[in-house]
Amino acid sequence: MDRDAKAAGPAFSDETADTPPISPPLARREPVETVLHGDRRVDHYAWLRQKENPEVIAYLEAENAYADRILRPTETFQERLYEEMLGRILQTDLSFPYRLRDYLYFTCTEEGKQYPTHCRRVDALGSLDEILLDLNRLAAGHSFLALGVFDVSHDNQLLAYALDTTGFRQYTLHIKNLWNGAVFPEAIERVTSAVWAADHRTIFYTVEHATTKRSYRLYRHSAGSAEPDTLIYEETDERFRIEIERTRSGAFLLLVITSHTASEVRFLPAGQPNGEFRVIAAREADHEYYVDHHPNPLTREPRSRNPEDTGGYFFIRTNSEGRTFRLVCAPATDPQRAKWRQIIANRRDVMISGADVFRTHIVLSEREGGLPYLRIVDLDVQAPDALSASHRIEFREPAYNASIGNNPEFDASFVRYQYESFVAPRSVFDYVVRTRESVLQKVQTVLGGYDASQYVSERLHAATADGVRVPVSLVYRRDTPLDGTAPLLLYGYGSYGHSVAVNFSSNRVSLLDRGVIYAVAHVRGGGELGKPWHDAGRLRQKRHTFTDFIASAEHLIARRYTASEGLVIEGGSAGGLLMGAAANMRPELFRMVISHVPFVDVLNTMLDASLPLTVGEYEEWGDPRTKEDYFYMKSYCPYTNLEAKPYPAMLVKTGLNDSQVMYWEPAKYVAKLRTLKADTNALLLKTNMGAGHGGASGRYDYLREIALDYAFLLTELGIRK
Repeated sequence: MDRDAKAAGPAFSDETADTPPISPPLARREPVETVLHGDRRVDHYAWLRQKENPEVIAYLEAENAYADRILRPTETFQERLYEEMLGRILQTDLSFPYRLRDYLYFTCTEEGKQYPTHCRRVDALGSLDEILLDLNRLAAGHSFLALGVFDVSHDNQLLAYALDTTGFRQYTLHIKNLWNGAVFPEAIERVTSAVWAADHRTIFYTVEHATTKRSYRLYRHSAGSAEPDTLIYEETDERFRIEIERTRSGAFLLLVITSHTASEVRFLPAGQPNGEFRVIAAREADHEYYVDHHPNPLTREPRSRNPEDTGGYFFIRTNSEGRTFRLVCAPATDPQRAKWRQIIANRRDVMISGADVFRTHIVLSEREGGLPYLRIVDLDVQAPDALSASHRIEFREPAYNASIGNNPEFDASFVRYQYESFVAPRSVFDYVVRTRESVLQKVQTVLGGYDASQYVSERLHAATADGVRVPVSLVYRRDTPLDGTAPLLLYGYGSYGHSVAVNFSSNRVSLLDRGVIYAVAHVRGGGELGKPWHDAGRLRQKRHTFTDFIASAEHLIARRYTASEGLVIEGGSAGGLLMGAAANMRPELFRMVISHVPFVDVLNTMLDASLPLTVGEYEEWGDPRTKEDYFYMKSYCPYTNLEAKPYPAMLVKTGLNDSQVMYWEPAKYVAKLRTLKADTNALLLKTNMGAGHGGASGRYDYLREIALDYAFLLTELGIRK
């Protein structure tokens, strides 16, 4: 894997001396000048935003044809990888069912079908399965299908579901009668969330703005009615978005109003659909809080089925006394902040990232030291304080992912959770609170003789220039040499406080078995070490995300897991921003970049308030209308900072219908880079012309996209079988 030798020509070429070289498409240049804060910028590819322009589509299709031509020598390898990965999947399978009232709900997949079928059966011996939604049938005639809302009325008779058939995250709400299979005539557009009230006929739903896609209005609708729906609430602050949900107790509907740094929750008794929502605590700058309900945590007697029974307490997760959150409670009849009583205090090094309330216990999702934990607060245990009455579920691997699963029943005596790691397939457990026993219910089947003992998972820490230790999780096959000769794929994200899960992937085995080490750098800007970790990598501290990633790469090289000529990096969306920034800052450090739907045109996008997400994300990236924010963002924006110099090989992927990172960002990035890069390394742009942010929606189609990525990666590394 000599970098100088690689630079002699593309790794994928099947050209002969008699074949002229393949020329990439060159996008037309049309200068658009912008002057702001005294700074002049010229964008030669702004015209690629014109989605309806046939010239734009022709350019994207030309890039696709070029990429296909360059990758033609890998087609047999792609097919081999696809069949190999498919061979590890149990194609006909059932999910482990969860109980909701009198039914068990589950999904089933069938060999040859792209999508799951959603089913249920009465929780009684000998009951028959009932098909609720066959997504394969609903996908007929569409290249894309995604399911959003899926909510069954409390009497089990009506199903509200929402479908997106474009990839643009634009969902249409439908209502189905589960007794006779009839779908109601109404079809409500642009729905972002929906829940049933306790009368089984009234449904509350939120919709997005037609231009910005911000979820901003709440409506009330009566199933089957042709009357105009009632507008209940409209959020006018463009930083905030709204969502409607129902507490696990079933007693309340919650209107959750959030920005990236603040929240406000309004509540309505589920049995009073014509009532008015009341505010729990008015929004304040930098105050986030989230709510669940318990009808009576002091006696914990079974609650009546009467929807008018709206007493009890709200349990509130709040950052009012520390960025890592604490837990308080307040009477549901009067939950103003003056009535908040502390249950678990803020702990500086422990982030409470979730709080789920049940009859006999509360489950806290926590993060400490970069790892997730599940803490059980047993409401039946007598102790001086709630923390003393709690315990964590024990997990023993150095790096893993544990998360609460489907637990819709308030009266459940167990906690369903999911556990997985880089070497352990995804497993479903029921944790019995009374006995503290984890009961295994289902393990992901991995066909093809997968043996977890043949793989090693580790957790490292990379030191940064400012003295921070960045967690790095990695996995490799046990016989992989650790002398600097192994190739390594390093993944990164680092934005919005999202944590990159240490999850299992049967697809990844195809890399590990070929000697590739896989690693994740849990950089600042993510949520792995709680909200402070996010704060340290956003706004005018965003560059920490990029320097943390580079420090992680250098640490892996110093520890001889790999060398720069074998180091591949990968990220998507905001992680694609990370890829672009890292490649600009240290191009010589990386052999190759795989960038999915990358957010690379930061400055132009954040200057356009009409685009989806922009205004709300001022709290994440800054507002470039402010001079200081503008120049800070300009200093790292990947598109703005492209230079005439050598770059690593790149595969850049996008979707024409992406509503989160518009297709033109990666298209402009590749078009500009083609005119600047001083190397012969591959630069490929692949656009899925019928999908959005997440790529193909069908499981087989998506697997083929992975096979293409892997074939590109492995071939570039000189691994061709």
